[in-house]
Amino acid sequence: MGKVFRHALAAAVLVVAPAASGQEPSHPVFPGPVELIVMQDPPKVVPRVLDRATPDNTRVVVSLGRQRAYLYVDEEVAIDTPVSTGKRRGQTPTGDFTVLEKATEQSSNLHGDFVDRDGNAVRHGASTRIDAAPSGTTFRPVPVRYFLRLDDAGLALHAGRLPGYPSADRAVRLPADIAPLIFQRVKQDTPVKIEE
Repeated sequence: MGKVFRHALAAAVLVVAPAASGQEPSHPVFPGPVELIVMQDPPKVVPRVLDRATPDNTRVVVSLGRQRAYLYVDEEVAIDTPVSTGKRRGQTPTGDFTVLEKATEQSSNLHGDFVDRDGNAVRHGASTRIDAAPSGTTFRPVPVRYFLRLDDAGLALHAGRLPGYPSADRAVRLPADIAPLIFQRVKQDTPVKIEE
């Protein structure tokens, strides 16, 4: 069993398999990665607060322990969303940061897919920093959308895959439908706090 999957199981909630009518529940079932996504609360957007958001009155807070990000407008939460942060070998650092750069799309030199000679993806969502290339594959970078760079070592917020557990390489991945909402309401120098 892979390290990431074991880590996901450790963080998962134990689910009991349903029993046939009139019987006691059968045996515990550990959810796989697909079920873990369902267990994360979906994004919550508060329109009355979001409507007041401007690049001058917003800030972002990321909770690594909760795997959530929050867009604040002054002191009210406008967006509360699930995220996927850095996995064990590429942990997302904590601290106070600011948005250094915004780009609606750019090509990543760290993230992408390992593809075979026919261009078929063998492994999706790979990081050149922490993942080894399977034999006979090459790295194909993927476009990173709604990119908000926080440092020069790969720390950024951007749209990406959310498997339900930490799986990124330093970065904070946001849901594809939430990333543009945050992107449009922050600017260069917007504060971003990443906390345990």
